[in-house]
Amino acid sequence: MLSGMHDGTLAQRMGIEFLEAGPERVVGRMPVEGNTQPYGLLHGGASAVLAETLGSVAAAIHAGPDRLALGIEINATHHRAASSGYVTGVATRLHGGRTLATYDIEITDEQGRRVCTSRLTCMLRDR
Repeated sequence: MLSGMHDGTLAQRMGIEFLEAGPERVVGRMPVEGNTQPYGLLHGGASAVLAETLGSVAAAIHAGPDRLALGIEINATHHRAASSGYVTGVATRLHGGRTLATYDIEITDEQGRRVCTSRLTCMLRDR
């Protein structure tokens, strides 16, 4: 499902790579380099992009091939800075219904320290 799906998208430009994908859990990583704010630290918006990408992919898998998953609400709490390497996000399903799916996304640095916690809710609808 993911093959070629993100060609030419923001996820590709941000360097997001998928490591695991299923309806209950999606794991991906993103480089800090190229996704920083002027102080050389990971941009908070980049963390939000990673979170929404992982949660949306999980919701789309949950919804099935003939349905759409559309993000309707996201929040993010930034706990610490990252200045190099990769950050890894794990989206875990909190609720998976017919019309809504909600995911908790934990983003950590290469030392396993939490960088950001996010929650995403997607509306699921027919194409």
